[in-house]
Amino acid sequence: MFNYLRKRFARHFTERSRRRARLVSKDGRCNIEFGNVEEQSRFVFLIDIWTTILDLKWRYKMTIFISAFLGSWFLFGLLWYAVAYIHQDLPEFNPSINHTPCVENINGLTSAFLFSLETQVTIGYGFRCVTEQCATAIFLLIFQSILGVIINSFMCGAILAKISRSKNRAKTITFSKNAVISKRAGKLCLLIRVANLKKSLLIGSHIYGKLLKTTITPEGETIILDQVNIEFVVDAGNENLFFISPLTIYHVIDKNSPFFHMAAETILQQDFELVVFLDGTVEATSATCQVRTSYIPEEVLWGYRFAPIVSKTKEGKYRVDFQNFSKTVAVETPHCAFCLYNEKETKAKEKKGYDNPGFVMSEAGETSDTQM
Repeated sequence: MFNYLRKRFARHFTERSRRRARLVSKDGRCNIEFGNVEEQSRFVFLIDIWTTILDLKWRYKMTIFISAFLGSWFLFGLLWYAVAYIHQDLPEFNPSINHTPCVENINGLTSAFLFSLETQVTIGYGFRCVTEQCATAIFLLIFQSILGVIINSFMCGAILAKISRSKNRAKTITFSKNAVISKRAGKLCLLIRVANLKKSLLIGSHIYGKLLKTTITPEGETIILDQVNIEFVVDAGNENLFFISPLTIYHVIDKNSPFFHMAAETILQQDFELVVFLDGTVEATSATCQVRTSYIPEEVLWGYRFAPIVSKTKEGKYRVDFQNFSKTVAVETPHCAFCLYNEKETKAKEKKGYDNPGFVMSEAGETSDTQM
């Protein structure tokens, strides 16, 4: 009992550690970090501030959004208070009745902050206003108005762009939890199911894959995350998919495939990660988007196929049952691609004849007399 539990825990932690090592998560996020980046390289994030803001998470973006407005209001509030203080418009200076302030009804820091807010968001309650007494106040009013428009345009544009990004459309594209290996049209194939959860199409869709593994070159160099192209197709090809219903894409495991030398008994011992990409153009916005997912050896099921998912109702409509989307069914499958191709070659040779070089055909001579 103790040995069984120990093996189970060891297997669990081994699978867990392997899952942590994956480069691309199931939802398409990349698990990578950059270390020892030079300070000069970090400065490029500020140069490309628009993309940096767009890539931030919502909590950080909203923090910057609120801080930008509150900070500008408070900063200009201090400047308006400084103008009133220098011009001695505050009640603490006991201005005369004939004194004309730079800004009407600024009595302290709070009223200066309120005037700054009213100016930048163009509320205009009419209680506080700039007079023609101070050129400094007029210049500050112009400067804050221009800067306020810039902040509004940038932050509101960033929020709108974040909402309308094609990454959100990509979340409505889903891949099957597992990949399967079985025979299809007489060939051993690796199959993956992908579905579009919206009725709007992805125009010009293109699907392909990358196999990530660690390789050692003939020179002895170890390459981590070496990329090998994996070609995926459907029956109509891999370009311009009619992606209105779930599709089963497949990769033919032939002699040029990196899966050719794998078998049902050894695939779990392999160290690889299959990353699948789907590129397309969103029909509504004409923006391009990319969907990604990955499969590790534990998520590749040998000897299975996907259960049927599309049916036709009595009313003549096509119905997609997503309950069977990732459901698999065991089928008879060769335990390796090499065995399948050897079996085909053997059957092909059985249908052909073989020449025997030692065989000589001789004709029987005719006799005219018959002896009794």
